[in-house]
Amino acid sequence: MSLVRRLSNELNWPTLFPDRSFFDLGDGWTEALSDLSIRVEEFEDGGELIVRAEIPGVDPEKDVEITKVNGSLRISVQRHKEEKQESRRRYRSEFHYGSFTRTIPLPAGTSEKDVKATYVDGILEVHVPLNSVEAKAERIPISRQ
Repeated sequence: MSLVRRLSNELNWPTLFPDRSFFDLGDGWTEALSDLSIRVEEFEDGGELIVRAEIPGVDPEKDVEITKVNGSLRISVQRHKEEKQESRRRYRSEFHYGSFTRTIPLPAGTSEKDVKATYVDGILEVHVPLNSVEAKAERIPISRQ
């Protein structure tokens, strides 16, 4: 099994603002930010690229869409969550909703045919077969004007 190395464009918020007294947002702010994205892990195993996405609390048949677009794998999720608490004197309703998309570039040599996906216990797992043929590098000529 080999890991696929990706450069992350996500900011590391806790180290970005070391002086927390200026940005005193409390301890729950990182949990709120984590609800705004889809966390994934990618690795190669047995001739396949495997992408695992953490998307708990959704119905994969209605709320999740996986598409292949221009050499990328796109995972789109519609999240709907509603909580209600009722008692004699009090009624409380809280809901979270939104759409989230994560696009993962596919490495050279992936076969976009025969892609399979499964959803178990809040984890979406996508298997993309890899071809043994490596992509051919082409030199681009530079013209002088």
